[in-house]
Amino acid sequence: MSLNKMIDHTLLAANATREQIARLCDEAVEHGFASVCVNSCWVGACASRLAETDVNVCTVIGFPLGAMSTAGKAAETEAAVSDGPDELDMVINVGWLLAGEDDLVRRDIEAVVAAAQGRCVKVIIETCLLSGEQIVHACEIAVEAGASFVKTSTGFSTGGATVEDVALMARTVAGRCKVKASGGIHTAAEAEAMVAAGASRIGTSSGLAIIGA
Repeated sequence: MSLNKMIDHTLLAANATREQIARLCDEAVEHGFASVCVNSCWVGACASRLAETDVNVCTVIGFPLGAMSTAGKAAETEAAVSDGPDELDMVINVGWLLAGEDDLVRRDIEAVVAAAQGRCVKVIIETCLLSGEQIVHACEIAVEAGASFVKTSTGFSTGGATVEDVALMARTVAGRCKVKASGGIHTAAEAEAMVAAGASRIGTSSGLAIIGA
């Protein structure tokens, strides 16, 4: 698969405008990216603009902190689904994970998976806040809860994806779900290293630079 087909072309800035979102969609079509990844207020616009293409619409849930209520995440997912996304990237409750409240973490993910009604759900575990052991544990919970992918990072915390973390995640899930590397990936060399480590998808706002467009 080409690197282009692995890229989630991302614009999650608070000040993103309708014009910028339209351009994001057009760039994704032109360069054959996997998806556009946008905040949920733009899902309807993207779904309409991309309706006759093979570019997916991805949105984020519980973003970027993951610390809202499970009911809130489920409601956000239901509202987003009504606007037509193909994929949803949700943030786990990192505080619950660190406190050993595994059942709450699992139910949080399960609620979003259920509300997504069969759509691809990527579970962001925010690796920069976790030890290796905690990364493994988060991946196991995500797999148990029905995740389609585990994802490294929001890109809004203290760090992004590393090759080591992606490799650890890939070994842990062992084909039971896929791995998305996201956060701080700006060059083709960085993206290719993440793929070599086991990532099936690259989340980045630097897609054009990565492919040399």
